[in-house]
Amino acid sequence: MSTSPEPLAFPFGDPPGLAVEAEFQRLRDTPGLCPVQLPYGGPAFLAVRHQDVKSLLTDPRFSRAESVGPDEPRLLPIVQRANLLMASDGPEHDRLRRRLAAAFTVRGVERLRPRTEAIVGELLDGVEKHGAPADLMELFALPLPILMICELLGVPPKDRLRFRELAESFLAAKLHQLTAQQIGQAGQELRGYLVGLVAGRHHDPGDDLLSTLVTEAELSDEELVGIAVTILIAGHEVLADQLANFSYFLLTHPGHHRRLLDSPELIPSAVEEMLRHTPLGVSTGSPRRATEDVELGGITVRAGEYVLPVMTSANRDASVFDAPEEVDFDRRTNPHLGFGYGVHRCLGSALARMELQVGMGALLQRLPSLRLAVPAEEITWCTGGLVRGPQALPVAW
Repeated sequence: MSTSPEPLAFPFGDPPGLAVEAEFQRLRDTPGLCPVQLPYGGPAFLAVRHQDVKSLLTDPRFSRAESVGPDEPRLLPIVQRANLLMASDGPEHDRLRRRLAAAFTVRGVERLRPRTEAIVGELLDGVEKHGAPADLMELFALPLPILMICELLGVPPKDRLRFRELAESFLAAKLHQLTAQQIGQAGQELRGYLVGLVAGRHHDPGDDLLSTLVTEAELSDEELVGIAVTILIAGHEVLADQLANFSYFLLTHPGHHRRLLDSPELIPSAVEEMLRHTPLGVSTGSPRRATEDVELGGITVRAGEYVLPVMTSANRDASVFDAPEEVDFDRRTNPHLGFGYGVHRCLGSALARMELQVGMGALLQRLPSLRLAVPAEEITWCTGGLVRGPQALPVAW
């Protein structure tokens, strides 16, 4: 990289539990951007300060579409396809996003709340029926997002178990021992299933999002499949791990747990604060590639170089958040970047918020005496993937 010393190996390590790498504090206090090398792809810079991350995500000279390819810095060996909503820019991105926006407004999401509450209730019925100890990850956190995605896409009940298996393999969710060939095979099978699902909607539309897009959105079948994959990537493992991570946080912080039991009206603000404070994966969003020389963080990023936004570090920036290392469910100003920022800000943020609020609220109400069934230090955490979460979360009540 033309403007930097030798890149550091990134991720920096595997901090225990939900700890944040101490290195980020040093980097926030150090001028410039940090050059790094991820396991796959070319070198990159890290943007770790709140303002630098916002600038990166709003400057059109940093392209998401041009980042896609074998040189893209990434954690996993799979090279992304370039036609996903998350990997497009400009008019093409705007066109696809507009087609989806109506379904993911707050009003549109609220129409899904009753069904979400019903699914959450059924899952918690299963947890109680299983009895303690129960794995909250397997019985609650993992199935909720995939069942909601199945609702959105109209996946028939008979196909949902296989759909979940393919999705988890494709995303390497909790299965990081899979080879690149196995992940690729799962991706091909999943894409083939979605191709068939889209084709079926042309002949027999339902009342799901996919049917609406097929009949009204003027999108090609390839674009529809790409959107379905995008919904799956954005809405499955990330949300599952957040549900598990939030639960783990509350169960290891009894004061915060009791606060929500006593004041459930705080759940929406608690969800926002845990989105800010709880690290997700190695803390980076998708890389951006400079299309021309750009000044960022006090240095010049040359055309063709990559920059990774580090959301978790930005969310601990003391220049933006008072007492950033503390969890404060009464925090009044909370401009966290848990859902990204700018034109690529998570389209499903309203849906994710609703699922997290419903899920956490029901969990607290149904199982107020919930506790970890093993010492916290015995929880094993998934590492090496896109997001961080417990492999299992054994609980009792």
